[in-house]
Amino acid sequence: MLSNEELLKKALNMAENAYAPYSKFFVGACLLLEDGTVLGGCNVENASYGLSLCAERNALSSYKAQGLNSPIKKIAIACLNIKKCYPCGACRQWIKELAPDSLIVVEGDDGALEFSIEELLPKSFGL
Repeated sequence: MLSNEELLKKALNMAENAYAPYSKFFVGACLLLEDGTVLGGCNVENASYGLSLCAERNALSSYKAQGLNSPIKKIAIACLNIKKCYPCGACRQWIKELAPDSLIVVEGDDGALEFSIEELLPKSFGL
């Protein structure tokens, strides 16, 4: 099983594929499934900002599109520009819906930080 640091490195490699000509904010995300599978995503911007896709939602969409059933254990998020690259509100809601039991991993000042979605999105919306 990959360590948090290895997973963050893979997410950072995904960030290199980001299409961010407007914000210059290059983000990558990697999902670690319980069976050891790793899926990645990067942010893809659009001149109409509302049509842009964050790295986390890109990776989660890939997971669903591939019909994978192994639960998502961790979601690592890394950015070429900054450390502590937390998911935006929309991505937090997606994580709550599609990977509620996963841990979110971000790069901290002194190593990897882990959070549950409940810590990042308390009192979340749900049906």
